[in-house]
Amino acid sequence: MTSIAVLREERLSALRLTAAGKPRRTANPFFGVGPITDLTLDEVDARLLRFEFDAWLESNYRKLDDRGNDIGPFTTAQIGRSMHRGYPADKILLDMMREIHRYFGFPKTNQMAVGLGGGHSGFTACLMHLMNASDDRQRVYVDTAAPETAAAASGGFFRQSWGAQLLELHRYSKRGDERRIRFATEEGTMPSPDSLRGMGIQIVVGVGHETTGATTYTSQDIANLLEWLRSDPENHHAVLDATSLLGAMPWADHLVRELVARTCMFMPFQKAIGGVSGYFVATFTPAALRLIERNQRDPSWAIPRQLKIAVPVDARRPLSGERSVAAGPIYDPQADRMLGGVINTYSALAFAETTFGLLRSERRLGRVEDVNRRSTANRDAIDGWVARSALFRLCVTDPERRGAAVTLLKVVDPALDGSGLHARIIARSKQLLGYEGITYPDGRHEAGLDVARYVNAFPGSPGDYRAWIGGVRAPDDVVALLENLQYAYLRAKAAVIDEELARLGEPSDEQFEVDDRGRGDDAGRSYTVLIADLIGLKFGPDKTPDHSEVQAHIEARGGVFHVGPICRESLEPGRVHFSYQPDLSVEAHILRQTEKGQYDAVIAAATVIPQGAVFSEGGVRIGAGTGNMQSSSWGGPNGGGVAPLMNTPSFNSRATAQMALKAMLKVVPDLPVDELHQRVIDGHFDTGRNLRDFPTEKIEGKKVAIIGYGNIGSELAKLCKALRMRICVHARPGHREWIEAEGFRYAPTLEDAARGADFISPHTGLGAFNKAEGRFANVGLINGEILSLLNDGAVVINYDRGEIVDAAALAAALETGKVRHVAVDADIFFDGQTSSFVGPMVPYRDLALRFPGRLELLPHAAADTDHPSRVAGAKQAVDQILNAILGRRVVNRKGELPVGYVDGGPCTVAGIGKPSAGRLSEIMADRTTLEEGRRLSERLAAIYGALSSAGTEEARKEILSSHGDQLAKSAARLNSLFQQSGF
Repeated sequence: MTSIAVLREERLSALRLTAAGKPRRTANPFFGVGPITDLTLDEVDARLLRFEFDAWLESNYRKLDDRGNDIGPFTTAQIGRSMHRGYPADKILLDMMREIHRYFGFPKTNQMAVGLGGGHSGFTACLMHLMNASDDRQRVYVDTAAPETAAAASGGFFRQSWGAQLLELHRYSKRGDERRIRFATEEGTMPSPDSLRGMGIQIVVGVGHETTGATTYTSQDIANLLEWLRSDPENHHAVLDATSLLGAMPWADHLVRELVARTCMFMPFQKAIGGVSGYFVATFTPAALRLIERNQRDPSWAIPRQLKIAVPVDARRPLSGERSVAAGPIYDPQADRMLGGVINTYSALAFAETTFGLLRSERRLGRVEDVNRRSTANRDAIDGWVARSALFRLCVTDPERRGAAVTLLKVVDPALDGSGLHARIIARSKQLLGYEGITYPDGRHEAGLDVARYVNAFPGSPGDYRAWIGGVRAPDDVVALLENLQYAYLRAKAAVIDEELARLGEPSDEQFEVDDRGRGDDAGRSYTVLIADLIGLKFGPDKTPDHSEVQAHIEARGGVFHVGPICRESLEPGRVHFSYQPDLSVEAHILRQTEKGQYDAVIAAATVIPQGAVFSEGGVRIGAGTGNMQSSSWGGPNGGGVAPLMNTPSFNSRATAQMALKAMLKVVPDLPVDELHQRVIDGHFDTGRNLRDFPTEKIEGKKVAIIGYGNIGSELAKLCKALRMRICVHARPGHREWIEAEGFRYAPTLEDAARGADFISPHTGLGAFNKAEGRFANVGLINGEILSLLNDGAVVINYDRGEIVDAAALAAALETGKVRHVAVDADIFFDGQTSSFVGPMVPYRDLALRFPGRLELLPHAAADTDHPSRVAGAKQAVDQILNAILGRRVVNRKGELPVGYVDGGPCTVAGIGKPSAGRLSEIMADRTTLEEGRRLSERLAAIYGALSSAGTEEARKEILSSHGDQLAKSAARLNSLFQQSGF
């Protein structure tokens, strides 16, 4: 009996060892016998694979008319509707047999039959063809222990049933003799050639590896078997169970090739490759086929028809006529044809899935030799991991006999020896590894990991967990399995000890939490945040900019809002205090309050935060970019600082994009609205006579070149799309798929985008600073060469950074008429010391004086004057700084992530930019939206799939007459659903 003190200590130890949280997931949760799943990564991947299979099937199996003309495909639905005879079913079967034979490297001298059933059925059918009780010289060696002996006891019924079938064949046959069946003394071993010859063995049956015991043959076993086969190839035969052997042969390539050539193999292919139907194939050497021919002349038993290799030559004489393998369901690789038809009805669709799955695996994993090597690598990865583990042991102690397809593990936990809890812990751990999860005595539930199903060791075998680890699995996925086994055991151990302590009347006081980070701040101190810019632009009742919305937001989040400077010593501990000083802009004044770390964090919009300002908890810039955030506090391991730097991109993206569009519409359509208005007022206009004097061009159809596809660029593209403009976007290649998905043309180069454009609008920012050149990367990006590629009379919109356009080149373009109008939004400041203007707007101001009426200049007011945008950005900044302080979570990070923080990824305003995983999760939490989206998308996929597979125009018209209205409505509704959800 284990003491209560030991139980408590072991429970706490298990909790400590799992405190870091769940391990990474496995790519596929099924680890049963053989790769009987398609090993897709997730539900989406699996559904896409189904569509991929449909397309593959339609591409490969075509309908031909009586003249040989292609008139369309056979579809999955058509083949699934009982099309198991004739064309294309015969071709589907032939293709599958050819690909299996080719991929696994069976020589063309060996033929291959197909039959219904699984592993035991294949085993029985093969042996009933090859064995003959009438031949008293025939001896059979089985490489597993004799049934109902002490050596066989650990195998349970499943392992013993292989040998039992052979014994029963002889026991119930008229001329049978059970003594002709010889069994191994040690499971999975091949005696020496001399030993086999000495026993008079003619057939070796290999079933003693992998499946239950996680063992395999050694190289010496294979050498023994091959030498014995070579010594008398006409009379020595070997039949191997290849269920687990295919793709998991950890021997030298030349041994593998000879083994495949000289032996007969049976394999249930719903396990070996991934088909969905219970059938098996079996390969036979020429000598084995000749033995089967001889056995038909004096059979010992009626061979079951799931694999009737030898069938009547004369179909009218099924009992008394001559039989031959030449008419059986056998694939002849030399002639590339089936020698005979199949008797049973097969699923042609399952055969097609097998071919498709095999070809897909070959593309993903390579040749069968590559899969063999991956299996060996998986075995080595397990050996290494277990060698470092204090908890797990491998049940197969001989490294050379450890299986390369199956592993068998046991848990060694000495502290609980004698507690009687081991079996309960293992059972509960499997609930956690699956989808069931475990519920604790106080009612708390830990959800299932769903990472490893069917990892049960066979009854009687020594292990606790048994799993398929063959070459279709990646080595890191096998390691992920082991980490999850360990995690699940420890969590289950703590839970079972909980139950045991409760049963003994000694309940545990500690809570059993799962991966709960909690707050990351110090509850005993106060935190201070400086807000150094306006957080509201609209005037309130007191005729000053109104900050009340953001103040309310701070207080709702548990923060404290102060107007003016604050002193940390007088603040309430355990709270985050915000000091609002929107007029703080002079560097000396800022440093006076920040150079000694008086504030933990800062929020700013346009105010420059100097290098000497010190902040230990972070900073947020309201807006995109962080050029004004010049403190040395930011960075990480290589940046020198300890605090995270963030920004709030996207909150004013729509306002900026709308102002850019407004600038375009001021020029095109080029109708002089003010002049016409005044002439109407003055009574100087007659529509019939004067309207023809004002021809215009509409903006529809004009080409706009948008340079950069951040939040503003993408929003402007959407607005231009609504006006039916031709949109061409140049951005980094990583944006290409997203640009094209939204219906815009991607330009791989800036020149390609500018060529023939009527408008050009850059939205790239200044880019990275080049210290060697002393300039930002995008200064002068729109230069003379780019401007020369525009259409004559083009419009340049620069609502990004003034320096992006080369002012000298722009002057030349205005001079020649290449550019007729320019709109710019940039900073301009008055230097009181020199009584002159400074800033990026200055060159444009000179151009405006030189080309009157052709430039429209804004003092960086396109978006920063929008009150709702500023409030939204300020609220987002508050949320980000609170998340960084309280939860150590950084959103919209700029620069490096400091030690101790978690990267929360990007965050944008709903509907702007690419939706984040978090935003998508919020949207899809609405079950009604989710279900409607599924119905609509599935309906669209079904209609599009049917249209694609229709062989003729008439067939497409017929589909559209029935479903065209649904197609249009579903597409429109799905688009509306996306927009309503904030995409």
